[in-house]
Amino acid sequence: MNMRDLIPWGRSQQVPSRYREEGDPFMTLHREMNRLFDDVFRNFDIAPFGGVGQGMRWPSVEVIENDKDVRVCAELPGLDEKEVEVLMGDGVLTIRGEKKSEVEDKEHAFSERYYGRFERRIPLPWEVQEDKVEASFKNGVLTVAMPKSAESKPSVKRIAVNGADATKH
Repeated sequence: MNMRDLIPWGRSQQVPSRYREEGDPFMTLHREMNRLFDDVFRNFDIAPFGGVGQGMRWPSVEVIENDKDVRVCAELPGLDEKEVEVLMGDGVLTIRGEKKSEVEDKEHAFSERYYGRFERRIPLPWEVQEDKVEASFKNGVLTVAMPKSAESKPSVKRIAVNGADATKH
């Protein structure tokens, strides 16, 4: 198939102005498809506090592990500790809450902010001491510290890596 067969105009026809101004028709198609998907997913409650391009999950979290504990930090701007609930059970940490609008809908001329309920479930591959889990909230960041149990501390065995000559017998 010739490349000209894919273009919606022939040699004798004038190239539509929208393609001349923006350049490559394939890039135009690419941009339009991205816009279409952004519009579709924006209407679902999949990406609160952010669009498709900003990640599909909220709140953004950071998981830090060391020998003694596991620490989960979640960014929750605009909220305080009374609006956040932290649950732990069956090896899953759940962070949920609700962000309420400060103004009524009729006062909005334009808004990209999201208001409503959110929930983030984080499966934990480590055994933690659930009775010693602590949560703190400061400057819009929730930090959950979970001490590891004795059974959770993995035994690690170092395996030597041999060069290519070692495989020949």
